[in-house]
Amino acid sequence: MSQQPVAFLTRRETFSACHRLHSPQLSDAENLEVFGKCNNFHGHGHNYTVELTVRGPIDQRTGMVLNITELKDAIETVIMKRLDHKNLDKDVEYFAKIPSTTENLAVYIWDNIRTQLKKPELLYEVKIFETPKNIITYRGPYPINGLYNPKRIARNSCTNISSDSD
Repeated sequence: MSQQPVAFLTRRETFSACHRLHSPQLSDAENLEVFGKCNNFHGHGHNYTVELTVRGPIDQRTGMVLNITELKDAIETVIMKRLDHKNLDKDVEYFAKIPSTTENLAVYIWDNIRTQLKKPELLYEVKIFETPKNIITYRGPYPINGLYNPKRIARNSCTNISSDSD
């Protein structure tokens, strides 16, 4: 019995947004220490590049893992309409209480893209290029003791922040 071929399909999109790296869980002094110049009160902007990858069997009837139009429409809804030319901290409710780091942006995109796909289990990876040197890859919730934690405890953590100061 032959196995069904599995393929990865990636769609790339770019968008612009501004934000301020700031955590309501830290004092102003701690925020400045952790985030440095990226904690500027007036914020700063990025031209983000996002790559969304789905992984799955190639459908024998269509020859596709996923119709690229479905992924394109999901990106339009989640990224272009909700994030492009927005202030992430002020215009996107998700970031009202958590820092708008690229790590958290990747989680936001992952969670919301999945709601737009007919087969959300096909979503394999969200990769965000914040700058040419700073790239975040997210592949879903981290397993704790072999189980996935739907609350994503680390979502509010400010450790391991990669600032865009380089």
